[in-house]
Amino acid sequence: MAIFLDTGNIKEIRKFMRMGIIRGVTTNPTILRRDGYGGGLEELKTRQIEIAEAIKPYPLSVEVTSNDPEEMLSQAREFSGWAENINVKIPIHGPEGELDNLEIVHRLEEEEGVTVNVTAMMSAQQGLLAALAGASYVSLFGGRISDMGHDAGGEISRLRGLIDDLVLKAKIIAGSTREVANVADWLEAGAHFVTVTPALLAKMPVHPYSRDTVRMFLRDAEGGSEQ
Repeated sequence: MAIFLDTGNIKEIRKFMRMGIIRGVTTNPTILRRDGYGGGLEELKTRQIEIAEAIKPYPLSVEVTSNDPEEMLSQAREFSGWAENINVKIPIHGPEGELDNLEIVHRLEEEEGVTVNVTAMMSAQQGLLAALAGASYVSLFGGRISDMGHDAGGEISRLRGLIDDLVLKAKIIAGSTREVANVADWLEAGAHFVTVTPALLAKMPVHPYSRDTVRMFLRDAEGGSEQ
């Protein structure tokens, strides 16, 4: 069980790697755009290779930028060749519910040796199908599940039970975290990994009582008091 950092910001990635508290990085077009990616394959390649090198041997997820089946296959082959620790993110289905994506996942994993992270899933049943198709990672968007009024932890737990019972290789990534408590809750529910933004991860070590205690220690040290 571990934490993945959800960002394309290399400075943040290196900072948390120095702390030794992350076990991989996930990106998508929205994250990269937010972190200054201007578009274009060459810029994408340069940035992702830099990230992969900074976190190796931990995994980096790079998402395809097209929903055309042949283009997805082509991009997956290219992206996975940039570094040994890159896996390719494929959405569970197309924008109108097209089902080509699961066929692509199966082909990449079973025939071409490309490690796939199936993303944008909101239910255990979607995750099960992705795992059956051969995906190495299945990403449930826990925060969005909660936004819809459903129990994110329950969906994660159901999916973990199915994967374990059927002896499937897929590892569960719980994403779309909304608050610090999501991390421990979703790991406890059965997720193998939880993705967090740098801002959320920076909040996790800090507790107001810990802060007060540290201040007390420093005050007493300056005053020569013994503990």
